[in-house]
Amino acid sequence: MIKSLTIRRSCIITFLLIFVMTMSGCAWWKDLWSRKQMAKGTPEAMYNAGVVAYQDGRYKRAIEYFVRVKEENPLHPLALQAELGIGDSHFSEEEYAEAELAYTDFVSLHPTNEGVPYAIYQLGMCHYKQTTGIDRDQSETVKAAREFERLMARYPSNKFAFLAEQKLRECRQNLAEQEFYIGEFYFKQGKFQAALKRFQTVAKNYPNLGLDYKVKSYIDETQKRLITEKEKKAKLEKKVQAATKITNPKIESGAARQPQGQ
Repeated sequence: MIKSLTIRRSCIITFLLIFVMTMSGCAWWKDLWSRKQMAKGTPEAMYNAGVVAYQDGRYKRAIEYFVRVKEENPLHPLALQAELGIGDSHFSEEEYAEAELAYTDFVSLHPTNEGVPYAIYQLGMCHYKQTTGIDRDQSETVKAAREFERLMARYPSNKFAFLAEQKLRECRQNLAEQEFYIGEFYFKQGKFQAALKRFQTVAKNYPNLGLDYKVKSYIDETQKRLITEKEKKAKLEKKVQAATKITNPKIESGAARQPQGQ
C-alpha cells in the first residue's frame, strides 16, 4: 500500500509540473519550444516567431529568427522583411551601430524596394537617438539631419518624409542653438569677431527657428563693439606714433652731436 501511495504521489507531482510549465507562459519555456519548432520551421513560421518575440520585447531572440529567415531563405519574399526586422530589433535594443549597419545594407542592396524610405528614416533615427545637449558635440545631430534631408529629397511625398521633416526641424534647432550658445560665450569673453561669425552663421543658415530677433540684436551690438574697439585701437596707434615722433628727434640730435675733446 505504501508503494502504491508513493507511485500515485509521483504521478501527481509529474502532472503538476507539466501543467505549471504549460500554463505559466514562462519565457524560457516558450523559447525552448520555439527553438524546437524553429529548427524545422518554414520561413513564414520563423518570421512570425520573430515578430512575436519582438512584440514581447525579446529582441535578441527576434534577431535570431530574422537572421535564420534571411540566411536560410535569401530568395523568399519574407527575407527582405527579416532584414528590416533585424534593424528594428537592434534599434529597440538601443544597439544603434548595429541597427545602422542593418538599415544601410538594406538601402544599398535593395535601392528600389518600397521599404527604403522607412530604412532611411530609421538611419536618421539611429543618429537622432544619440544626440546630446547644445553644450556638447553635435556630430550625431548633423548625421541625423543629413539622413532626414536625403529622405525628403528622394521621397518628398512619402509618409516617412513628413515624419523626417519634423525631426529635421528639431535637429536644425539644436544646431542653431549651439551656434548661438558659442557665439554668446565669445561675446561675454570680449572676442567680438569670433562671436559675430557665429551669430551671422545662425542668421544665414538657421532662419525662422525662433532665434531671428535675438540673433539680430546680438549682431548689431557686436558690430557696435567692434567699431568701438577699432576706434580705440586707432587712437592708441596715433598716441604711439606721436610719442615716437617726439622721441626720435632727440635721439637723432644726440647721435649727430660730436663728442667733445676730439
